[in-house]
Amino acid sequence: MIPPPKDVKQDPQAPSSTEQPANLNLGRMTNSVGAPVSDDIAPLTLGARGPILLEDLHLVDKLSHFDRERIPERVVHAKGAGAHGYFEVTKDISHLTRADFLSTVGKRTPMFARFSTVARESGSADTERNPRGFALKFYTEEGNFDMVGNNTPVFFVRDPAAFKDMIAVQKRDPRTHLPSTNMFWDYFTLQPVSFHQLLVMFSNRGTPDGFRHMHGFSSHTYKLINHEGTAHYVKWHFRTDQGIKNLSAREAERLRGADPDYATRDLFDAIERGDYPSWTLYFQVLTEEQALNYKYDVFDVTKVISKQDYPLQEVGRFVLNRNPENYFAEVEQAAFAPSHMVPGIAPSPDRMLQGRLFSYADTQLHRLGPNSAQLPINSPRHRPVTTQRDGPMAFGDNGGRHANYYPNSFGGPHPDPGITEVQAGCKLAGTVGRYQYEVSDKDFEQPRALYRLLAPDEQQDLVDNIAADVRTTHPPIQRRVVEVLGRIDKELASRVQAGLNSS
Repeated sequence: MIPPPKDVKQDPQAPSSTEQPANLNLGRMTNSVGAPVSDDIAPLTLGARGPILLEDLHLVDKLSHFDRERIPERVVHAKGAGAHGYFEVTKDISHLTRADFLSTVGKRTPMFARFSTVARESGSADTERNPRGFALKFYTEEGNFDMVGNNTPVFFVRDPAAFKDMIAVQKRDPRTHLPSTNMFWDYFTLQPVSFHQLLVMFSNRGTPDGFRHMHGFSSHTYKLINHEGTAHYVKWHFRTDQGIKNLSAREAERLRGADPDYATRDLFDAIERGDYPSWTLYFQVLTEEQALNYKYDVFDVTKVISKQDYPLQEVGRFVLNRNPENYFAEVEQAAFAPSHMVPGIAPSPDRMLQGRLFSYADTQLHRLGPNSAQLPINSPRHRPVTTQRDGPMAFGDNGGRHANYYPNSFGGPHPDPGITEVQAGCKLAGTVGRYQYEVSDKDFEQPRALYRLLAPDEQQDLVDNIAADVRTTHPPIQRRVVEVLGRIDKELASRVQAGLNSS
């Protein structure tokens, strides 16, 4: 965990990101191993016009590091911004979970948040029509807990095998290296369960006005376990205290060219001037019996749980009040994974969540290596006590002389049997097999309700946004889009068809 710098003042008079304190003096320059540098401009040459000598050790050191500055980009959520803050419990939920950081009203936990677009690369615009990542790292007394959510309560697909393909069609055509609406709509019309998410994405909610004016959601259902071992299933809702604000398609497109880093700039500037954004956390809570008997599958991430059936229950609030001192160290190297859990919080049988438990941690092993948890931004509040050793870029004393195996008789770490296993008491039975979800009329009920919930002007924006995108596809794909929309709402399909006809 990165503590706040002692000399940083969070007030309106603090220097901006491009300024340095007037009295700052870092002293003599050195190379990467601490040796003093005599000249950082002129290379060591054989005479004024002669070749550069390989024994110019400072130049070699400088260029070789420069050649290796970039680490692998995230495959998803590449473009993002982050900030530090704290989470505070405001309501007693100790009857639901034994998680220490949720145990007491008034308890504060330091945290780090990263917001992002999902599918595009690091150089893309912040105002792209796309879901937004909503990743939170809580530095709890019992280890780090990562909530890796989005700004939408549902997702495109419900099976992890489809995740790679769903992302591929939102990236670039393998031949032209251009975004392709044909790839996009071809795939999603063949995966019609995705249209719940697509209606959210092509409404104005698909272009939020920066990161401060959007909600966050776990999307998945999680399990909470209390001290008695009783389990409940919950959806997490982080509702912005700044109020929801979205951009029209026209304004989002304008900002895409005029200020592609609009959301990043907005978040940084707000915190820098002391206008700290905050979000209030709510749970939707179901008993195990209620979850298993609900009218929709609560483990299907393409579905929501109605707030009329299970109202939101307030839990706490997080505030972002400190900007990173160095983007690469604190934002780019931040490693989030749903598998980073603490006692009292556990995964549900949600298939997409189960796939992400592996995939997100695995991508950090690729990007940052097996010791990424030792980086300051990822390190827990208390030093891990583990038998893990070695690997690239191991920091600190690498466990010192202590035993790197268990069991041992030399005072090494040992498990704590008092910790409740996350799946304790979970009764599962079945036959191993590949069980595919079948698309049914039920999959179109919630998208239909969403469309009819929109105000007339919001419905028109949705129709216009879909028609504008689908208009650039091949006619057979256009017909499939209208057919799927017809299963959601005949009027919606008719209006999109009219928009396509007017092109």
